[in-house]
Amino acid sequence: MFSPKRLARLKWACRRGMLELDVLFMPFVDEAFEQLDDEQQETFERLLTCDDPDLFAWFMGHQKCEDPELAEMVAIILNRVKV
Repeated sequence: MFSPKRLARLKWACRRGMLELDVLFMPFVDEAFEQLDDEQQETFERLLTCDDPDLFAWFMGHQKCEDPELAEMVAIILNRVKV
């Protein structure tokens, strides 16, 4: 369970330098983050430490994420967007 302070930091980290990433992360953290299990929440937090060019490449399908946990989180976020 994330403390309110940690959740606020997480939301701040969702604000990226690329609009394409902002429109993925901001709604996800506001609407779906709480439904993730603890391990997935930790993985999402770790995902936000990655560089924007890597994130962009993964989410746009230009490159495959080599980390299986991060790749699964990318898929979770993308599947949510498609719904």
